[in-house]
Amino acid sequence: MEQKPETDRFWELLLSHEGETFYTAKKLPFTYRIRGGELFVDRRSKSITRATVETALQKLAADGGRSITGPKSLCCFGAPYLWALIVAFRQAEQKEE
Repeated sequence: MEQKPETDRFWELLLSHEGETFYTAKKLPFTYRIRGGELFVDRRSKSITRATVETALQKLAADGGRSITGPKSLCCFGAPYLWALIVAFRQAEQKEE
């Protein structure tokens, strides 16, 4: 399965921020660690796979900001955590510009 460049870039961000505290939309703190192609959130027992991350990013790209406005509308496993990370990384990117 060929990985998309956006997924690669996002995965690199995940690796570089591993262990930092992030907050869900409901302000619940969490940290995560990466093992292979899986993201383990300290608030969950199951992992979020790289394929799930890629699917979420593809949904966001296809949507173009029209209807996906929060974690529930992302409709994937681990959505609250992925949404929080996507928002945090986007905000950091905007600050750099």
